[in-house]
Amino acid sequence: MTVTTHPTAAAAADDVPRTVCPEAVPDGPGAPDEQRRNTSSLHARDVLALLGAAAAALGLTSLLFGRVLPFDAPLGFTVVLYLAFMALYAVLVSLDENGSAVRARLAQAFVHSIAALLLAALLLVVGYAIVRGREALAHLNFFTEDMSGTGPLDPLTQGGALHAIVGTLEQIGIALAITVPLGLACAVFLNEVPGRYARFVRTIVEAMTALPSIVAGLFVYATWILILGHDKSGLAAALALSVMMLPIVIRASDVVIRLVPGSLKEASYALGAGQWRTVWTVVLPTARSGLTTAVILGTARGIGETSPVLLTSGIAAGLNANPVEGPQMSLPLATFSLVGYPDKTMIARGFGCAALLMGLVLLLFVLARVIGGRAPGQLGRGQQHRRVLASVRDAERMAARAKQREQDLVPEPVAPGVPVAAGVPGESGVPEEPGVPQEPRKPEGKDLGGPGGPAPGGPAPLARPGGPRTEPPPRA
Repeated sequence: MTVTTHPTAAAAADDVPRTVCPEAVPDGPGAPDEQRRNTSSLHARDVLALLGAAAAALGLTSLLFGRVLPFDAPLGFTVVLYLAFMALYAVLVSLDENGSAVRARLAQAFVHSIAALLLAALLLVVGYAIVRGREALAHLNFFTEDMSGTGPLDPLTQGGALHAIVGTLEQIGIALAITVPLGLACAVFLNEVPGRYARFVRTIVEAMTALPSIVAGLFVYATWILILGHDKSGLAAALALSVMMLPIVIRASDVVIRLVPGSLKEASYALGAGQWRTVWTVVLPTARSGLTTAVILGTARGIGETSPVLLTSGIAAGLNANPVEGPQMSLPLATFSLVGYPDKTMIARGFGCAALLMGLVLLLFVLARVIGGRAPGQLGRGQQHRRVLASVRDAERMAARAKQREQDLVPEPVAPGVPVAAGVPGESGVPEEPGVPQEPRKPEGKDLGGPGGPAPGGPAPLARPGGPRTEPPPRA
């Protein structure tokens, strides 16, 4: 459509141009309707190419392993099937697309296949543990009893994993209470106090992220139990878990805090806040979601460990709710010990502990995500309610302050018979006295003393525009 600008007859006298849009010209009878363009990345020919390549690869691999090659291993069959699928898919795509499109489709198929493989492995692990432990999970006593009075030949209606549940919660709780403050403080130090010592600490933290769990357990066993003389307990196991979780929390928190925009810190400094005030009110709230993820990663590293707990806490069949005295069980250690029995009931209890451990980890992850998963600047319902109440209080305080200021500016009435301070009659609130001849007022802005300046003893000249302003004398 073309837009033309020309003077019209009505506006010709004033020479004012007017923009006129021409009428739309229809396509005319018999013209085909416009077709909506498909912007989707998935087309029918792509689906047919995938299905055809999969069917052809399955048939070719079955023929090779059943008729030609003397192989029958499932792993070899899967590998050959995948390679044949990729090759046949590349051939089918090349019939319609160019070389760059073929490479893009192959890369896309490879990435999706790896994602599907990882998802299948996860579902297999979770599903296998739940299926093997469903017999033990179906009984309520599994969650309310311990194994102190249960033997290998007792049915699943006796005994449970209460002692392991309590031990796991206490150990991971103590480990988090030690790890989270130290990890966040160290991450803030690495970002806010750069220098040689910070680089040294960062190097040590990166090296400790690959620390084997058995080394952490041996370290706590040698220092806490052998050198200091303490007994095996849940506290010792929590210390061993803290040694493993601390570098994970520090490293992840350090990366997250680095992502906080520097403009936010500069704005806080410009408003007069100090460094640590800026860290507490700007940096940490902005990186809250990422810091929660760091804590989740550290929890996932420590909650499933077995060897540190075995070295520092030991195995207990009964419930021990005191983490500072006596051996204490955990769910990973219970799984390790129970699946080693030859009895089916004990193996079912072991897989039930494994499924319960996965459910507990999932619950902790959900709670952590609910607590710290909101985006930066997004407030919860309680925070929004408190913000509204604070705004109402601020508005009321400002209105009261403005009302008080207005009352202070209103002049007070002068009672009769009260002497009035000397001043210029008629100005600054000084009333004119009756019966006293008043000096005629001079026009403002003119020289009161003639060409030579003000008269001796007369009032001072008015200030020039732009000069310093003189305030009237205060009232008595």
